[in-house]
Amino acid sequence: VSGLRVAVVGLGFGAAFPPIYRDHPDVSAVGVCDSRPGLAASYAAEHGLDAAHTSINDVLTSDSYDAVHLLTPIPDHAAHTLAVLQSGKHCACTVPMATTLSDLEEIVAEERRTGLVYMMMETAVYTHHSLYVQKLHREGAFGRLQFLRGAHYQDMAGWPDYWLGLPPMHYATHAIAPLLAIADTRATSVRALGSGSMPDRLVARYGNPYPVETASFALENHYPLALEVTRSLFATSRSYVESFSVLGEQHSFEWHLEHELPLLFTMQESGAGRGSEITYERVTPPDTADLLPPEIRHHSAHQLVADPENPHQSLLQGAGHHGSHPHLVHEFVRSIVEGRRSRISSTEGARWTAPGLCAHESAMRGGEEIAVPDYA
Repeated sequence: VSGLRVAVVGLGFGAAFPPIYRDHPDVSAVGVCDSRPGLAASYAAEHGLDAAHTSINDVLTSDSYDAVHLLTPIPDHAAHTLAVLQSGKHCACTVPMATTLSDLEEIVAEERRTGLVYMMMETAVYTHHSLYVQKLHREGAFGRLQFLRGAHYQDMAGWPDYWLGLPPMHYATHAIAPLLAIADTRATSVRALGSGSMPDRLVARYGNPYPVETASFALENHYPLALEVTRSLFATSRSYVESFSVLGEQHSFEWHLEHELPLLFTMQESGAGRGSEITYERVTPPDTADLLPPEIRHHSAHQLVADPENPHQSLLQGAGHHGSHPHLVHEFVRSIVEGRRSRISSTEGARWTAPGLCAHESAMRGGEEIAVPDYA
């Protein structure tokens, strides 16, 4: 396959992606779709794109596209994904993949049935931080991994209505995925607790009483390894961050605050005193543009903000999720061109989404252990 034709559906956060597709050497045409009157047409004209639509049905029934990148509201992800695959088009979808285990199973089955490419566009595994730590681990820098921790704090006041009261763990992939990717494993079970309280108006939509949920996951591994994840969405005074920590025998990496460099800890040779000497330094995760085609490298340092007066918060984080967007586009495009499954296929996407869904169920049951299904 060459000269891929791609439609991007949703121009909120999604506005960051069409110029990357436009500049990708394996893409020949880009269309955009948004239901807000006039937005898609003006955006397409401004950025030199090939077509504009106001209905996703127009995209699905068109013969002009090989692939669709969905950036639609969370409640629509599963239905839209299935519709794209059933229309005979490859599908990329922003996170989460779905919000029920049954929808995850159906998407996994549909990708296998059609033989088309599905990719969950998880930014957190392609940030400068994540790619840096993946490289360190491949090189053996950490030694044996001893513990993993992830956190995603974000206040959703003033966001679209479907966010209001959302169970925190239903949108936990940014905290879970990079650690499962680094350790190359999956969660097998979870115990979780809800914490804090929310106004009644936020509880009404989803029946979720918790502004914060925290979970401990057992992982499939050759030795005991645990993952702890905390997620907040409302009524909690903590600045935005998608952070993670990897604790190892020889080195450990910790990233806690969005605007501070992460820490790399080093275990020194044991001396005669009590305890080993452990030093630390602030490190700058390297830019990863060299992993991309030259035509799209500049997109790792700059992300388009469609509405400067009301920018999507994630686009402000390290110039747009810390350089991850062109990596996602490149992997999706190349998986189609090369006729293979994507790095984040429906199997992997489900393995990164289901743990959060099961964690919320555990929290609602007072910390009962819940098995996390596999999707191999």
